Amino acid sequence: MAEMTDSARGKGTPTVVLVHGAFADSSSWNGVIERLQAKGVEVVAAANPLRGISVDSAYVASVIDQIPGPVLLVGHSYGGAVISNAATRTPNVVGLVFVSAFAPDEGEKLGDVSASSKDSVLGTALVPRQYPTGNGTATEFFIDPAKVRDAFAGDLSDVQAGLIGVVQRPVSELGFGEPSGVPAWKTLPSWAVVATGDRAAGRDVVRAHAERAGATITELDGSHVIMISQPAAVTEVIEAAIAKLS
Repeated sequence: MAEMTDSARGKGTPTVVLVHGAFADSSSWNGVIERLQAKGVEVVAAANPLRGISVDSAYVASVIDQIPGPVLLVGHSYGGAVISNAATRTPNVVGLVFVSAFAPDEGEKLGDVSASSKDSVLGTALVPRQYPTGNGTATEFFIDPAKVRDAFAGDLSDVQAGLIGVVQRPVSELGFGEPSGVPAWKTLPSWAVVATGDRAAGRDVVRAHAERAGATITELDGSHVIMISQPAAVTEVIEAAIAKLS
């Protein structure tokens, strides 16, 4: 990994790196990307592999490592766990934004965290399937398309939810079965968007994680995919973080 001095990591306006969560791709950030670019902010949307905490955080760290200057990392849902792990490897990350996101502590598994939520119904909507690996097969999870709107995208239209059900990307069981590493939120300033109607990660878990991380919290009325339904409000949180860090 490239090295960066303390003086260099604090210079300039940070590049915003957006990391999508499970069952999604980078297009889920389109509304946010358009608004940030309109303000002249440099944006990179990392393609999260969704193959497990260790693999995904290493990949995102490699993307960050090739960006000159400071970086503000933004993660949605499972992407929050990825940025928490990736930022410990990259000295140019200066802040974290969690959007309806997990922020696990060291040793925590997202499967256990999700099971503790009283607000989440995602577990009842998941469908396991098999995919090939170099050593045989492994399990990944999809959302039952008929349950996407209720469990994942309650404030989107039936048409939008239907599209998500078709184009969704599965997440490996390792994403929720691997223990998380030392979290970057213990040393970096953090912001968080908590959606009141989050039935995927669970509003209760998302808020508890944001509070534990010491994040500046913005609560919005909406579903788990708040960056799709309310991109302007989510962009405002990112802009506030940029202003503080710059």
